[in-house]
Parts: sequence; C-alpha cells; structure tokens
Amino acid sequence: MLDVDTGEALCVIDLDTVMAGSALYDFGDAVRVGASTAAEDEADLSKVSLDIDLFRGFAEGFISQTARGLTESELTSLPLGALVMTYENGIRFLTDYLDGDVYFRIAYPEHNLVRARAQFKLVSDMEARRDEMDRIVRELIEKYR
Repeated sequence: MLDVDTGEALCVIDLDTVMAGSALYDFGDAVRVGASTAAEDEADLSKVSLDIDLFRGFAEGFISQTARGLTESELTSLPLGALVMTYENGIRFLTDYLDGDVYFRIAYPEHNLVRARAQFKLVSDMEARRDEMDRIVRELIEKYR
C-alpha cells in the first residue's frame, strides 16, 4: 500500500497470505520453496528433489503449532498440500510462458518454462516420497495431539 499524498510505501500486502483459504496452501507453498534441494528456476533437473529432512522440519514446526486448531483431515492432508501447491505453481509458470510471460517477471525468454519443469520435477519426487511424507505427518500428529 502506498500513501496517497507522499507515494511512500506504507506496507506490503501479499494477497496469498490475506485471502481466505486453507492452511494447506500456506504449508504447501512453504514446502515447495523451502524444502526443495534447488531453486525454483533450476534448469538442471537432476538437482531438483524434496529434502525430506527439511520437509520434516517444516512439518514439525507447523504441526507443533496447529495440531489443536486444525482437523485431523487437514493435518493428514499436509503432504497433499505440498504436492498441490507445487503442481499449481508449475501450471501457473507454464501458462504464463505460453501466454507470453505477462504475469511473472522473467530474466530470459524461457525462464517460466524452466520454472515449470523444475516444479513438475519436484512434484514427481514428492509423489515418489509420498508414503514417507505421510508417515512423518502421522508421527507428528501423534506427538503433538
């Protein structure tokens, strides 16, 4: 938000964090960015995977603070939230690339295509590790409930 008179910045508003939605969005997006072994726009897909230790850390921090406020279904769906948010962002990057890069800022012509591929590779790794992600979440729910 900007001051009408001075044009000075008053505060930053991130609509993703102020809109109504599911806690799974916040958790999922945090895992997508923070538990990946590579940057969101890594071109070398062999570097892109889920760091299961970072996933565990995110899950523990999140569940330790929300276990009593979220439903069992919400808590057990946290790994799905990570998959969905990663897939959604891959689709958004790919769509923007196909639309001529009108939404996301890019550094080079195929930047959004590279981002999409990295996100889809991360989704693939999450799918392969889904049982482990589910087990971690169940253990943490039991610990904090």
